[in-house]
Amino acid sequence: MSYFCYDAASPVIDLPDGKTSRKILAHTDDLMIVKVFFEEGGVGTVHTHPHTQATYCLEGEFEFTVGDETKTIKSGDTLYMPSELPHGCRLLGKKGVLLDIFTPERKDFL
Repeated sequence: MSYFCYDAASPVIDLPDGKTSRKILAHTDDLMIVKVFFEEGGVGTVHTHPHTQATYCLEGEFEFTVGDETKTIKSGDTLYMPSELPHGCRLLGKKGVLLDIFTPERKDFL
């Protein structure tokens, strides 16, 4: 196992909506870090999962709904989603990038 994960070595995975893609940067059984790219009109549909999630906005502006609360975040902002709490987002501009951190890892992403 290497302790280093290089961005250039991680493939970009296009998602079915054609407006979002993701890149798994690093993962173990206990932790996963994923970069998510959004193009204009990109949406992270409201969903739940058993993983705890933190999201850091690297670029752009997003409207996020977590539970019954909806707020706008922009580059530099962070949010937290407890396990099984409904959450989703939509890009407000032409381009955005989020860094998602999950515990444990999202085996459904592998």
